[in-house]
Amino acid sequence: MILKVQELNRVVQATILPEEASLSNAEAFKEEMITIIGNGVRLVIVSFENVNYIDSSFLGSLVVALKYAMPRNVDIYLVSLKPDVKNLLTLIRMDKVFRIFNNYEEALRTLS
Repeated sequence: MILKVQELNRVVQATILPEEASLSNAEAFKEEMITIIGNGVRLVIVSFENVNYIDSSFLGSLVVALKYAMPRNVDIYLVSLKPDVKNLLTLIRMDKVFRIFNNYEEALRTLS
């Protein structure tokens, strides 16, 4: 298990636990995300607060999760990205695909 998960009112806060989001845990991440999305939630907020490094295989798993979520009307928001991770996501234009917020509270404000 690489995600610490809390759910409230069909909103899931999922914190990535490892410092490296890489090939070694990309498959587990994808499976956990698909399970969460399949449980009928409306929003998954993924926190990168612990993540110092992310590679292309993990980004691929994130995109697979989004592709699984879209037809189910589930949004995925990203929060608490460290500068290097945020810069990478911006460089490859993933900031146009995912909504990115500074923290959980900021992301939750979009719901009210």
